[in-house]
Amino acid sequence: MNTIAKPSVQSLLLQMQFCGQPLSTGTGFLSASSKGPVLITNRHNVTGRRQDNNKPMSSNGGIPNEVLIYHNVKGHLGNWNAKIERLYVDQDNETPRWIEHPVLGSKADFVALPLIQLDDVELYPYDLERPGEDLMISPAEAISVIGFPFGISAGGLFPVWATGFIASEPMVNFNDLPIQLIDCRSRQGQSGSPVVAYRSGGMLAMADGSSAAFGGPVSKLIGIYSGRINSESDLGIVWKTSAILELVRSI
Repeated sequence: MNTIAKPSVQSLLLQMQFCGQPLSTGTGFLSASSKGPVLITNRHNVTGRRQDNNKPMSSNGGIPNEVLIYHNVKGHLGNWNAKIERLYVDQDNETPRWIEHPVLGSKADFVALPLIQLDDVELYPYDLERPGEDLMISPAEAISVIGFPFGISAGGLFPVWATGFIASEPMVNFNDLPIQLIDCRSRQGQSGSPVVAYRSGGMLAMADGSSAAFGGPVSKLIGIYSGRINSESDLGIVWKTSAILELVRSI
């Protein structure tokens, strides 16, 4: 029997807007916090500005004040409901609603946005405390960036799985930040995508050096994708799950 892989319903298409005017697209996913469900996505998606120089990313200089989220409809898999969440508390766009990492702050290119508009929404959050089976994740292991390149879906609003490989030692931090590198032909619109090690089952290597047999698919959340190291490279930046967990725990 064919089924939909769970990560395919966990990635959500985002459209950043200014008063209803579309500016850009991206990807996000959900997590639970002590104050309710939150959207996890890149900081540069909600600010509308580059992380390195703070310049507007939109060609018209527009900065978003809301995000349209295409949620799964409750009880109807394969249907989606568009909900708009405000990005700022005030109309002057001075006080953001999103929450940044408690230590890294604006240096971390990921945020949590508390969700309010959840009527008729089915939630499929990632459990950051238990992000998946404790699979062996080492350089050259396959991973997938599950999102919406250029705002494109794989049918309906199911995401595209762009597959690549771990490109750095998982225990080592790139640029002294909780980042690891991947080698994957990912593109704009995939910013905010969950990066997942997904295996179809069988005998798999585990982190403790043992092997375990699985009768079906297993996965592990590696982190959140936030772009390439530069426009000439396929090396991508992934902020680690452990850092996202620190953020959610701080809420």
